[in-house]
Amino acid sequence: MRRTAICPTTASPSSSERRFYTVDVVTTDWQSDLRARGYRLTPQRQLVLEAVDKLEHSTPDDILAEVRRTAGGVNISTVYRTLELLEELGLVSHAHLGHGAPTYHLADRHHHMHLVCRDCTEVIEADLSVAEPFAERLLATFGFDTDMKHFAIFGRCAKCSAQTSGTAEPTEPDSGPAGQPAPGPRGAETGERSCRGGRGPS
Repeated sequence: MRRTAICPTTASPSSSERRFYTVDVVTTDWQSDLRARGYRLTPQRQLVLEAVDKLEHSTPDDILAEVRRTAGGVNISTVYRTLELLEELGLVSHAHLGHGAPTYHLADRHHHMHLVCRDCTEVIEADLSVAEPFAERLLATFGFDTDMKHFAIFGRCAKCSAQTSGTAEPTEPDSGPAGQPAPGPRGAETGERSCRGGRGPS
C-alpha cells in the first residue's frame, strides 16, 4: 500500500483516568513523548510504535506480524491494548480504509482524510480543509458533526485514471455490410467508466 500526503495536559497513568490528547504534531522521540504523559517506553510499546512507523497504514494483525519478527511471544491482545493506549496518548491514530479492521498510523502530522485508490491501493492523505464545505453542509442540513479523519473515500487515483482513459479511447468503427458499422467486441457498447468512487464506513 503506497501513501501520498497532500497538505495545504497531562493524564494520570491510571486506566480509569485516561483522557484523549489533542495534538497536532508529535515528535519521533517516543521516550520523551511517553514520559511527558506519565508513561514509560516499554519494549512492547517501542516495538508497536516501530511497526506502525514502518508499515504506515497497517492493521493490528499486520503490526503483530511485524512485532513478532523481533519478539515472538507478543500476542494480538497485547497489540490491541498498546494501540488503544498509544491512541489515547495522541501518538497513533486510526482510520477505516475498508470494511475490515481499522488501520493505524503515527499521529505525527496534522489531521487528514484518506483517499484510497481501488486499483493500486495508494492512500492519499488530504488535508481536512478539502472536505470543509461538505462537512459544513452536513452540519447545516442534518445537524451532523462529521469526523472525516476516521474513514476513507474510495475511488481511482489520477495515475490509474489516466491509464484507464488511455485504454478506453473510442475508435472509429469499421464499416460492415451495406455501410453498417461492424460489430465490436462484446460489451464494447457499454464502454468503461473512467472513474468510480464511494465513501467507506464511518
